[in-house]
Amino acid sequence: MVATLEDTKRQAIGMKLADMKALQNLLITNEQLLINSCNDSELCDRFRDMLEDDRKNLGVLETVIIQYGVQSEPKETTTEMIKEVQKLMKGSELTMFEKVSQHELLKHKQTMAGLLVHKAAQVVGADIEAAIIPLNTVNFENRAHQEQLKGVMEILGVRELTGKDPEQGVWARVQDAMAAMSGIIGGAVTRTKDEMNITEIITMDHRKVDTLFMEIEKTDSPQKLQEFFGQLYKDLSVHAEAEEQVVYPAIRSYYSDIQELYDEQAEMKQMLAHIKALSPGATAEFKAQIEQLKTAVKAHVKEEENDMFPQIRRNFSEAQMEQMATQFKAAKSTLQQEMAG
Repeated sequence: MVATLEDTKRQAIGMKLADMKALQNLLITNEQLLINSCNDSELCDRFRDMLEDDRKNLGVLETVIIQYGVQSEPKETTTEMIKEVQKLMKGSELTMFEKVSQHELLKHKQTMAGLLVHKAAQVVGADIEAAIIPLNTVNFENRAHQEQLKGVMEILGVRELTGKDPEQGVWARVQDAMAAMSGIIGGAVTRTKDEMNITEIITMDHRKVDTLFMEIEKTDSPQKLQEFFGQLYKDLSVHAEAEEQVVYPAIRSYYSDIQELYDEQAEMKQMLAHIKALSPGATAEFKAQIEQLKTAVKAHVKEEENDMFPQIRRNFSEAQMEQMATQFKAAKSTLQQEMAG
């Protein structure tokens, strides 16, 4: 029997993502404070642009965490650090230059955390890479913000030391650096809209599950089989339940074969429960049952993407599909928390 559905490496990545979400909220709070304290219209505009990006990126991070599928809390040290920074940023001990310097350090910390999650994903499992694709946008924009903040720091630092503005050309240098950075890594960056719609979110789920099936096929290690099936079990269970709570009721009047989708998922849940009761050590039987599950899931996915998706696009506006995605993600998050508990 599969005794546990958790893996320490995946839990560690989940905690790092939780740290990033907590830090993202701090970045947003800081930028609101900097805007309120700023008396330079150009610098205020820079902070407002960053604030807009960071609010969007908070949503991207929340999507990544839900798609990743491992709920966690930030480390205690991260929570304590955030409290200390909030106190400094709200107080009068630091100058504006020092507050922006502190903010730039946080941006660096956030950038490095995002890059580390990507590197860890390459080591731990391809399904993790599939789940965290939108994180590319967050990483790129945090790096771009760092370059802008260097320009802000130069202006504020010179003003505080001399009472005068630095020589012209600060923003030109910043833009050149950002353009060079974009040229180096821009091709590898996946851009996403501010909001993903329901067909895009479901497709992400489908591709992650495809990847988990491939990971299972490639290994004969009982430990790896348990790890990958553990994630597959959670992802399929949560995905199916969230669809039945949010998506299927919404499209029932537009899709005549809706009961077939319910029936297929009921069969899939039975197959998951049967496989969960098997020992991964019995590799041949375990993988044979996985192959049957894969066949059923692929047929279900094909029906959703080829038949259900066109009905959704035909009968719902983009705004309605985005709202359905928000409800779907919220349902998944609740179900993940219940499963973790």
